[in-house]
Amino acid sequence: MFMGEYKHNIDTKGRLIVPSKFRDGLASRFIITRGLDGCLAGYSLEEWEKMETKIEELPFSKKQSRNFIRFFYSAATECEIDKQGRVNIPPTLREYAGISKECVVIGASKHIEVWDKNRWEELQNTFDDLEDTMMDFGF
Repeated sequence: MFMGEYKHNIDTKGRLIVPSKFRDGLASRFIITRGLDGCLAGYSLEEWEKMETKIEELPFSKKQSRNFIRFFYSAATECEIDKQGRVNIPPTLREYAGISKECVVIGASKHIEVWDKNRWEELQNTFDDLEDTMMDFGF
């Protein structure tokens, strides 16, 4: 399980240090792609296979399913963690997430997310609104 929040910078070459607490769960190679809500999502190879299985079950006859498949797979990239604990984030993914330098890497249970620092702070401002919704779910 991935949990925690870590502030990092992406260097001018697009490299991001993967928090050391996440490296074991991701192993030396993992998949990163567009995440929902404007972030990037990173999956261990094992978790990626589980996602693929779920995606294969989507009804291809529905336009929303086809669009999700395109969205999810078209930007997916296999990353390899180097000896310094860094991965290279492709420019298309950095552009999608609005990441130019400062970012936040968070644990989100079975995957990690990489957020532009400002987007993450904006999202945190909406957490208070979740209280009523979570109560509806029994929390």
